Formats: sequence, C-alpha cells, structure tokens
Amino acid sequence: QVQLVESGGGLVQAGASLRLSCAAYGDTFSSYVMAWFRQAPGKEREFVAAISWSGATTYYTDSVKGRFTISRDNAKNTVYLQMSSLKPEDTAVYYCAAALAWEVAGDQAVRERLLYTYWGQGTQVTVSS
Repeated sequence: QVQLVESGGGLVQAGASLRLSCAAYGDTFSSYVMAWFRQAPGKEREFVAAISWSGATTYYTDSVKGRFTISRDNAKNTVYLQMSSLKPEDTAVYYCAAALAWEVAGDQAVRERLLYTYWGQGTQVTVSS
C-alpha cells in the first residue's frame, strides 16, 4: 500500500514556473515507477511525465518536453515535477501516481493511466494569460 500526497500547485501567470511535490508513505518507494497525470475540466486525465524506480529513465508527453522535468529523491520518498514556461493550456488538476515497475514496463505502458494502482488527491495548477 502506498499513500501519495501532492503539494505545490497554485495560480501563476503564463511564463512562470512551479514545482510540484508528491510525498509517498507506506511501501518501499524505490520499488515504484512514479508518474504525473493531469486533468483539465471536461477532459480525460492525461499522462504528463514518468520516472523509473532508479531515476535513470524519464518519459514525457510531447507538449511538455523541454519545459517540465520529473525527478525523484528515494531517500525522501518524494517525486517532483518542475514546470517552467507555463502556458494557460497547462491549467489542470495534477495527480501523482505509482505503479510497480513490472506493471508499467515499456514506453507505452508507462503512459497508460489504467495501469497505475495508487493515486494522490490532486493539486490544482492554474495558469493565467
């Protein structure tokens, strides 16, 4: 069992930066692939970024490449999403998710929200133009 708690969301202007954090409690954090998803009003929850258990491999959706960076600190049981050059279209509730490595093996699987077992409650990010 893993409990995930996100923080760091807020209201910012276009072009600003924010860093989201997700603290994990419970099972061995380093056993899990960690990911960020987001859901805008009226839209489906979509993949944003993911990071392997070791931090050696990262994955991003095309729309955030070069602007967002996912990282993790296994000693602190925390995963981060550094967001820069924010755009109004980045406005959404951002969710942290966790899955065992074997459950999301491969580039396609790691982007599939249905394969993630544990989810946080979400944190709102609003970017004004």
